Amino acid sequence: MTSPADAILLASFGGPERPEEVMPFLENVLRGRNVPRGRMLAVAEHYYHFGGRSPINDQNRALMAALRKVLAAEGPDLPVYWGNRNWHPLLADTLRQMTADGVRRAFAFVTSAYSSYSGCRQYLEDLARAREAVGSGAPEVLKLRVFYNHPGFIETMAERVRAALDGIPPERRAAAALAFTAHSVPISMAETSQYVQQVEEACRLVAERVGCPPYRLVYQSRSGAPGQPWLGPDVLDYLRELAAAGATRDVVLAPIGFVSDHMEVVYDLDTEARQLCEQLGLHMVRAQTVGADPRFAAMIRELVLERQGHAPRRALGEGGPSHDLCADDCCPR
Repeated sequence: MTSPADAILLASFGGPERPEEVMPFLENVLRGRNVPRGRMLAVAEHYYHFGGRSPINDQNRALMAALRKVLAAEGPDLPVYWGNRNWHPLLADTLRQMTADGVRRAFAFVTSAYSSYSGCRQYLEDLARAREAVGSGAPEVLKLRVFYNHPGFIETMAERVRAALDGIPPERRAAAALAFTAHSVPISMAETSQYVQQVEEACRLVAERVGCPPYRLVYQSRSGAPGQPWLGPDVLDYLRELAAAGATRDVVLAPIGFVSDHMEVVYDLDTEARQLCEQLGLHMVRAQTVGADPRFAAMIRELVLERQGHAPRRALGEGGPSHDLCADDCCPR
């Protein structure tokens, strides 16, 4: 499908940058969801642990800079904007700026590699609400496809996992455990999307390239009502089982479900999981996410060219590239 556009929109989750923004941000995120107040307050402490500042906005700034660099060097000559679903710069404010700048149509790159309600459909809904808030002059926004099996994502992530495995002493490396982590979602959400299948395929593709021993896919960052079933096993439960088995002293955690080292990585893995590993006597190495790697930025450029009809639709594995346009009943709430 060939679609011309005159801008690129980096659409992300957003995060607070000062302590006084933490609670308003979380209330924004959790509005309309059945999340206990105590859970929200507990998550707020994660942000306060880092001075009330989420890493995600700075990481999006770095990704935007990397994308602008590759566009300046190789084209196309398109401006890059950035807007968030849950905190400033909010999508509606960004679309207002784009409208003032004369943008008529934009490609939206969403910082989520997988299909699910929260990773895809909810972005479409928020973009639609933002356009409605701006009014009749708002630019049309076309979301780029999910990229869980794109070489630019898989090969960059594979290098991150190799580097993490190199952090294990050579004499213990063959026995080290590897666990990929992804954000847990309610099972009801997983059953109405391809989320689990896509995450599993990404794990397989990365492991295949690393040539690593058997691995596990585990989940993290669960929220929601205690009685609601969510995807598991939880990463902390997995670490306890690993230590109890006594087969290894080393574990690599690879957050394949995330594209940047934001709060749910630096707290749930670097802080909480690491503390548990220290208690259990496990040596933990955490693989970096793809972040603002130039190859990942080049992938975004390639997705833009692909959508314009100027580049092939690349994907690894047997599933092929994902669709461009979501059906009306795709990934329901």
